[in-house]
Amino acid sequence: MNTKVIGKDLTKESPRSPRIRVGGYAILGRTLDKCRALVAGDIGDYHFDCPLDNMLFGFKGVKGVDFKAQIETGAGDQEMVEWLNRNGENKTPDEIKRWSDEVTANNPYNDPEKREWFAENVKPLGLDPKTTTLFDWLEADDKASHAKKAA
Repeated sequence: MNTKVIGKDLTKESPRSPRIRVGGYAILGRTLDKCRALVAGDIGDYHFDCPLDNMLFGFKGVKGVDFKAQIETGAGDQEMVEWLNRNGENKTPDEIKRWSDEVTANNPYNDPEKREWFAENVKPLGLDPKTTTLFDWLEADDKASHAKKAA
């Protein structure tokens, strides 16, 4: 447990929505919340350096282990934006916006390799896989998980 790192206790609440942009980057707020919770020892059922986080890491060309090392120093959101901007591939604000818009609109159902997996995961939440984005599903799953914990 790292006392220098302060963040959400994901055993009690959900991380930020992947829609919330930090420094212009979609996914980053959620990734920050999960990484801080991992370092602090209260990540619960969430996972850091997962396929979602790797969408961001892949776009920037950074590794989860390097991202986590920065979090372990106690870096805040703005410091992490600056770190991300300095590391990996250089991206213009327009490229960041275009990528963030694309991942926000992403529907895994449209990918034949992910269709069955996505349909299986969204249907229990009453969502239509054909019209549900990845972020819609994650937000609904967070709400459902939080409601179970509160019950």
